[in-house]
Amino acid sequence: MKQQHQMLSKKATCNSHGQDSSYFLGWQEYEKNPYDESTNPNGIIQMGLAENQLSFDLIESWLAHNPDTVGLKRDDVSVFRELALFQDYHGMPCFKNALAKFMSEIRGNKVRFDPKNLVLTAGATSANETLMFCLAEPGEAFLLPIPYYPGFDRDLKWRTGVEIVPIHCSSSKGFQITETALEEAYRCAQKRKLKVKGVLITNPSNPLGTTTSRTELDLLLRFISAKGIHLISDEIYSGTVFTSPSFISIAEALMELKDSEKVRDRVHIVYSLSKDLGLPGFRVGAIYSDNGAVVAAATKMSSFGLVSSHTQYLLSELLSDKKFTSNYIAENRKRLQERHNMLVTGLRNAGIGTLTSNAGLFCWVDMRHLLCSKTFEGEMKLWKKILFEVGLNISPGSSCHCTEPGWFRMCFANMTQETLTLSMQRLRAFVDSADQTPTCRNLIGGSKKLSLSSRVFRLLSSNREVEPER
Repeated sequence: MKQQHQMLSKKATCNSHGQDSSYFLGWQEYEKNPYDESTNPNGIIQMGLAENQLSFDLIESWLAHNPDTVGLKRDDVSVFRELALFQDYHGMPCFKNALAKFMSEIRGNKVRFDPKNLVLTAGATSANETLMFCLAEPGEAFLLPIPYYPGFDRDLKWRTGVEIVPIHCSSSKGFQITETALEEAYRCAQKRKLKVKGVLITNPSNPLGTTTSRTELDLLLRFISAKGIHLISDEIYSGTVFTSPSFISIAEALMELKDSEKVRDRVHIVYSLSKDLGLPGFRVGAIYSDNGAVVAAATKMSSFGLVSSHTQYLLSELLSDKKFTSNYIAENRKRLQERHNMLVTGLRNAGIGTLTSNAGLFCWVDMRHLLCSKTFEGEMKLWKKILFEVGLNISPGSSCHCTEPGWFRMCFANMTQETLTLSMQRLRAFVDSADQTPTCRNLIGGSKKLSLSSRVFRLLSSNREVEPER
């Protein structure tokens, strides 16, 4: 293996990808022993994957009623050759127009998006990395509120060489962004002799499942104005907001900001259809920016990760059906709220609380009272117990760079209602069987199964990587 690594580039062998994170390792353990109601009822249930499978039937129904589109026809005439030939990497105008209107619809048509300012990318992963390449040099930094999506270590840093500096958000303030935390992060970067090029947020937040407040958005806009830096708002979950407070896009906050022209060309939005439509496999993402230079540069870079013309054609037809999109948005939100409530109730019945949330495909779950010690070592021991003995793959807060041990992200929209019910039954049985004041010894149990599974902490040598959820 060492000789093989010597044949590769430094970039290929560097350890900044994050593949050794417990977030990804949990997935790999799940894939070795996946739950199946019929063939493997004692397997691991995947609760670490933020997929939206709740509204597939709505899309499948539309496809069934639009056979011409599925058959690559327009007015009963085949468009196969047109789609099969070379497509300009600027993207198909019909799809960009439809996507821009859909983005506005999700935001209650409070803001409008100019299709000319859209850059299509192969998912939000590609969009975020492209913006890093456009806005920062290797060794420069972006500030990110923690906890944040574990994949950002890969998306933002691995190939670009950009550094991430955390903005520390605490549970005592509901993990909200504060002016003090922003300034402290900026000073920390300066002490490390890192030039700060911008701030990146996810709104709604992954992993918190909360929308960013107007107060926070205004604070961020004032901050980037004062520092002369950029702001990226990853709004991939914008259509998953299922209850109040409502979603406020950075585009809306910017539109109502006094002297917005001072920062307009330094505010950029990332979007994708992976969460709102549940189509991560279609690899459809986008960058929206009023900065012409950024749009031009990102468009050139997009040639390395294009969206297929077949996909663009199909989705342009689907998104242009306003009766469908209106019904889908409303029904999807209703289903997400019902499933969210089901998870929260199940956790509460097991004596486990959550951060109050109103969006996303997951909950930020408080298991601090179950730790054998209030340390990240204690968190890892609890995570291993839940993964290997309870049979649930959930994401430890440490994988999201949370600074408080005992928080976990738990997904609820990638499984059937019956599977979610089973996961809550398993968890409640685990909590009920635990001592009221668990010690490291009785919580871990010293079982052979768990000790044998300590391999999860070793770097896996497999060349196959876990698919990105974005």
